[in-house]
Amino acid sequence: MSGHSKWATTKRHKAAVDAKRGKMFSILSKELTIAAKEGGGDPEFNPRLRTCIANAKTANMPADNVTKAIKKGTGDIPGVCIEEVTYEGYGPGGIGIMVEATTDNKNRTVAEVRSTFSKNGGNMANSGALAFIFQRKGQFIVAKSAMDENQLMEIALGGGAEDIDSGDENYEILCPFELFYSLSQLFEREKIVCQSSQIAFVPLSVIEPSDDDQKRAIALLEKLENLDDVTNVYANM
Repeated sequence: MSGHSKWATTKRHKAAVDAKRGKMFSILSKELTIAAKEGGGDPEFNPRLRTCIANAKTANMPADNVTKAIKKGTGDIPGVCIEEVTYEGYGPGGIGIMVEATTDNKNRTVAEVRSTFSKNGGNMANSGALAFIFQRKGQFIVAKSAMDENQLMEIALGGGAEDIDSGDENYEILCPFELFYSLSQLFEREKIVCQSSQIAFVPLSVIEPSDDDQKRAIALLEKLENLDDVTNVYANM
């Protein structure tokens, strides 16, 4: 059992069904465009794009939006240059925070992230400062109502998963970064529907701040996640 923070997981699933739907579609659109730009517009030969399309379907993103985003990536539709950026920082109580964003203006995005850290009891760190706290892992979320735990464990572990955590409503499966796409394909063949699948920053260790610092940290995480360009926020709390 991993026991690490489910912050990003919980917030991401809530966002798919609440008032943040508009931002969710914006995030998915950017990810589709980036995936198509890097690996082409055919999902059969582009595992990352295939994963993005699956996530878009899970979020009920309109098919026209998906097609348009992919065509922007392949150049069939003119569009602005979108980049992926990652920021690191510390929050109240010394928690480590990783912020992922997709943006067409890095100067704007870094200014917004830095301001949010500084106004909410945190501070940004240099790139690589939190490398000892987080590790890149493949992460899959499967609803507990979707299948039996023993069956899921047999399939996932056989495909290279290294950790399966059973929460209140979902299973969280973690695998090495290098096996993410092969495990994605295995789940597709086995008809395992994931509520989300991504390459995530997973804490190698966690800390427990005081109650006051924890409240302040949660406020900071919420504000970071609400920034327009931010796609994911991870913390070792």
